[in-house]
Amino acid sequence: MSGHRKPRVFLLGSPGKQGIGDVITWLRGELEPHIEIVGSAMTDRLGDVLAARPDVLVVLGGDGTLLGVARAMGERQIPIIGVNFGKLGFLAEFGVEELKDYFRSLATTPMVFSERMMMEVTVRHRGDPPQTHLAVNDCVIQAGPPFRMISLAVRVDDELLTEVMGDGLILATPSGSTAHNMSAGGPILMPGVTGIVITPLCPHSLTHRPIVAESSAVIEVTAMRANPGTTVSLDGQVSLPFDKDDYLTARRYPQTLKLVAPPDRPRWHTLITKLNWGQPPTYR
Repeated sequence: MSGHRKPRVFLLGSPGKQGIGDVITWLRGELEPHIEIVGSAMTDRLGDVLAARPDVLVVLGGDGTLLGVARAMGERQIPIIGVNFGKLGFLAEFGVEELKDYFRSLATTPMVFSERMMMEVTVRHRGDPPQTHLAVNDCVIQAGPPFRMISLAVRVDDELLTEVMGDGLILATPSGSTAHNMSAGGPILMPGVTGIVITPLCPHSLTHRPIVAESSAVIEVTAMRANPGTTVSLDGQVSLPFDKDDYLTARRYPQTLKLVAPPDRPRWHTLITKLNWGQPPTYR
């Protein structure tokens, strides 16, 4: 976008969220004086979105909707404004009323982007052709039924790091550090950090601790022992089987997810207000 040209905006709603269609209709009327709306849809198919060539994509749903859209765009990433209709709204930070005020302010205030690292994950399973997918938050290997302990060999840049025996392993981006990784005791990374978190899931060891690999690292995980239900899960939305001797590689994806950040909001706002991070105990 340059000069004072109105931004070209596409409104994309989650088909699984009740009432979003009505909100999109209302938003078109409210926003058209301030922006150029090049299309709207209630779908997760992005052909029409990419063909419209918007400057910004407004995604109405929740974090899950936004994750799916970001993966579907692949190398053709468009800046996203996430409008939260879900539960937490870590990535989808805007509210509907806040969105209206934000577009009004664009005549005098430039757009601020938060660029988020993504991972490219390739899974090789039983001699099948390799499957490559994007992960915005994380790649999680989980033991699965019958829930016996599994064993995973972890290599970083072709060097054996460790063999983890336990319930599995999490590979997380900085954006995903506040998701499954955080619940498993992994570190919280600021969104602008570039690195891959490696967090064992319930390791049968007192010495395995989460670590952060540099963003240039290529991480390879091989199933030394697995269950019939052992699975690789990407962002909690794409699931792939993971049998003995299967392996995956994870590396930084060349493109970044570009999220439009609400103006004048402190960088730790979401962590403190939604997860109550660092809040002191209540004394009575």
